[in-house]
This record gives sequence, C-alpha cells and structure tokens, in this order.
Amino acid sequence: QVQLVESGGGLVQPGGSLRLSCAASRSIFSIYIMGWYRQAPGKQRELVATITSGSSTNYADSVKGRFTISRDNAKNTVYLQMNSLKPEDTAVYYCNAHPPPAFAGMWSDLWGQGTQVTVSS
Repeated sequence: QVQLVESGGGLVQPGGSLRLSCAASRSIFSIYIMGWYRQAPGKQRELVATITSGSSTNYADSVKGRFTISRDNAKNTVYLQMNSLKPEDTAVYYCNAHPPPAFAGMWSDLWGQGTQVTVSS
C-alpha cells in the first residue's frame, strides 16, 4: 500500500522553480515528522528539509534560502517549493514520514515512490 504520493517533478532550466507535493494519510500527517530527501546518481540519499506537526522546519545548508518546505493541514499535504534551481539539485526527490523520537524504535519510516527533478539547459 502506497501511503505517501509525490508529484510535481520534471525538467526545469537553471534558475527556474518547481513545487513538489506529497499527499499523506491524516493519521500519518498529524504526528509524523514529514520531510524531503533526494538522491542523485551515484550518491547517497540525503536529507533536504523537514517539517514537524508544529511546523518547525529544518533545511540542508545546500538548499537554505532557495527551498521552502510547508504543509497544508486541511489537505494532509507537504510541499517543497524549489526556487533558483541549480544543476546540482538534479535528483530523485522522495517524501518521507519519520516517527516521533519516542516511537522511533516501534514505528517505521514511510517513503514515497520518488519524483525526478532534472535541472538542465
């Protein structure tokens, strides 16, 4: 069963923008820490940004000031607005739902299927 569904990836020119969306179930969205990861060819998957149920955010240094993570509680959806895109942002982007620290040993991370973002002229 797919519990996280990403959309919004595509091809964009350097300096352009894309907005990724991740739809989750209400039960997941209300308590899990939501985040975006990315994996470029030949590289390890890396954390891009996270947002808690209280809307506290955290960003990788490489995207700070360019990317914005947000959530719409009414739609159970988390977004990643990506501006000023660079070729090095090219990767498969994955939505992630991480259990709160108190339940990390009991609940598993949930992952979306990934959406390709390609930044190229």
